[in-house]
Amino acid sequence: MEPDRHDDTDQLRVSDREREEVVELLGKATAEGRLTLDEYSERAGVAHAAQTRGELARVTRDLPDATARPAAGALAPAPEKLLAVFGNEVRKGAWPVPERIEARAVFGDCRIELHEARLPGRVTRIDAEAIFGNVTIVVAEGTDVRLTGSAIFGSKQSKLSGPVAAGAPVIEVHCRAIFGDVTVRAPRKRLW
Repeated sequence: MEPDRHDDTDQLRVSDREREEVVELLGKATAEGRLTLDEYSERAGVAHAAQTRGELARVTRDLPDATARPAAGALAPAPEKLLAVFGNEVRKGAWPVPERIEARAVFGDCRIELHEARLPGRVTRIDAEAIFGNVTIVVAEGTDVRLTGSAIFGSKQSKLSGPVAAGAPVIEVHCRAIFGDVTVRAPRKRLW
């Protein structure tokens, strides 16, 4: 009699990176309203303690498939993702900025500093979502910022005061703020 053949991938041990990817997926599901904050906390704890792929898979079983890919021909460079859930996420310095950035703050703060960064081309798109949190985008004065979206019991505002410089890079900020704030501002002047 031949032993039953079955898939042992559920028994494979998981890496820290796999755990963090699942926690990021849980944060996104929370920002989308698929999970409550209590569910997020409970599942994130289980994900961090998971030893096998089977244990990790049970945490996201009822969520949309995170590995789904767009149809061929619709592939675009992957956006850089910043996620702050009950914490802070900061991207700053002379970093190479991708064409798209997704920033989500749920009871947390995301700050994207672009004034020292290398922008890839003429237009950079930022999708900013602040739910009981803040997303702050720091750009050099003279940058062409186009802020669109909605704010419900929150705010979306640009604190830039100078004119747009000729040939300036364009930053398109599409935002959604619910009990949160999305703010575009110039860097603060240092006092020496």
